[in-house]
Amino acid sequence: METNNISRRGLLKNSLAIGAGLSLGMPEAMAGSNKKATHNFKFCLNTSTIREQNLGLMGEIETAAKAGYDAIEIWVSTVEKYVEQGGNLKDVKKKAADLGITIEDAIGFSKWIVDDAGERTKALEQNKKEMAMLAEIGCKRIAAPPFGATTGSLINLQAAAERYGKLLEVSDQFGVIPQLELWGFSTNLHLFGEVLFVASESGHPKACVLPDVYHLHKGGSNFNSLKMVNGASIHMFHVNDYPSEPPRETINDSYRVLPGDGVAPMTQILRDLNNKKTPIVLSLELFNKEYWKMDALVAAKLGLSKMKASVEKAIA
Repeated sequence: METNNISRRGLLKNSLAIGAGLSLGMPEAMAGSNKKATHNFKFCLNTSTIREQNLGLMGEIETAAKAGYDAIEIWVSTVEKYVEQGGNLKDVKKKAADLGITIEDAIGFSKWIVDDAGERTKALEQNKKEMAMLAEIGCKRIAAPPFGATTGSLINLQAAAERYGKLLEVSDQFGVIPQLELWGFSTNLHLFGEVLFVASESGHPKACVLPDVYHLHKGGSNFNSLKMVNGASIHMFHVNDYPSEPPRETINDSYRVLPGDGVAPMTQILRDLNNKKTPIVLSLELFNKEYWKMDALVAAKLGLSKMKASVEKAIA
């Protein structure tokens, strides 16, 4: 069967069948290869992938570690809820350390990029609070998407670069680096070239970008654009895949599938990233209700096996 003719339903059916096998104790040789190969990647779970299982912060960390991930990418809102319910941030850092898993990034939303100066001031204050909280749990980074500017008029890229620079200056106080995130559906920063310009012109030595398979496709950037950036400027990369239908213009986050289950040029993408010879965290980020229906540990294990299989194919 041609890859382009594989339906979304068929892709999910195949993956869910593997997931069922994992839950029943399928031998690892069948679920995913354990073959060691030379690569520069660290495997991470973005908790969006198991978000609707509602495990809570500690449960998500435990699940990622039990599934075999090296790292986890959490959501700021989940940390805030943990604190609101009486949780101690020091316990989070200890839990991650005890389980041997690193907290690589947090998904947050602040209006740092918008034209309204008052909103930007509020956003930077929000970031200070979030970064202080994240620093306490040992989280290294926070996502900086064009939140608040996804619709409406275009923002001058030079102005956006200056605003990203201000955000980076705030981060210097806490050691939590904001990663400039590409959002393919957004009016602003939907092209990889735009993100690269803003990061470059910010003038800050810690400027970095956070690309994503789905968002590169959704925004209309060619995957060859990944060749244009030094590996040191990509700390993390969001891994996912997408089916051939619906078309780019109408596809949305819910159609994301596991790496290798869609039509994205995963081998090229991962090979280009690996060729940069710098450490890059591959973080599995999905928003697919079919995976949310699964047991969280089974879904996490399935995702890791798919990521590892894609990497092995790319570097073979």
